[in-house]
Amino acid sequence: MAPLRLVAFDLDDTLAPSKSQIDPRIGELLAALVQRVEVAIISGGTLGQFRAQVVDHLPPIPGAALAHLHLLPTCGTQYYRVGSDGPEEVYANLLAPDQTARALAALESESRRLGLWETHTWGPVLEDRGSQVTFSALGQHAPVDAKSAWDVDGRKKDELRRAVAAVLPDLEVRSGGSTSIDVTERGIDKAYGMRRLSAATGIPLDDMLFVGDRLDVHGNDYPVLALGVACQAVENWEDTARFLQALIPTLPAR
Repeated sequence: MAPLRLVAFDLDDTLAPSKSQIDPRIGELLAALVQRVEVAIISGGTLGQFRAQVVDHLPPIPGAALAHLHLLPTCGTQYYRVGSDGPEEVYANLLAPDQTARALAALESESRRLGLWETHTWGPVLEDRGSQVTFSALGQHAPVDAKSAWDVDGRKKDELRRAVAAVLPDLEVRSGGSTSIDVTERGIDKAYGMRRLSAATGIPLDDMLFVGDRLDVHGNDYPVLALGVACQAVENWEDTARFLQALIPTLPAR
């Protein structure tokens, strides 16, 4: 069995409830883990979300260990290493202005046509994330309980995803979080991000482990499993905490 050199995590509902900050227990566990192996977070969210949910709530970590924390917003179309002054950009592959404009227009027009454009929302429904355009049915700041109740069986998101994909055949349209649809360049998903991470770090995929809550065939973490990366399925951050409590003592400190 290959040695474990990197552990990658989904963010929402894996490290923290959707759009919420991490629990102090997760912060302590990540701080311990990053002193043993490389730690990566890969999600469809923005760098701002990574900072607000995770980075700004980590306990003090020695600078040498902090350099082993990797952030991959928007499924790896952006990549940051964490330095003493905060995240430092390694690369950012942005959408062209025309692609962004067409994605925003298609998401709004198709959601209105399907009756999925909500009038009671919490924050922006549409967001230009640079390398990704995101539709959040209830807004970027909707409470977790409202998001959980909006599309229990996933049919609304799937219907919208298929409709938008038909309008944007040159772009990738995929299900994101519990109420979101993401649009990127073709071929972008979390498998893309993991391959970019492997290339950037020199760590083979066989030496990585991915932890996520949506590893089912229709989930946005599934591409990582299909890529052949070893995966640990969780249902929430508490599952992740229990898993890390068992894993960390088996890993040697640097």
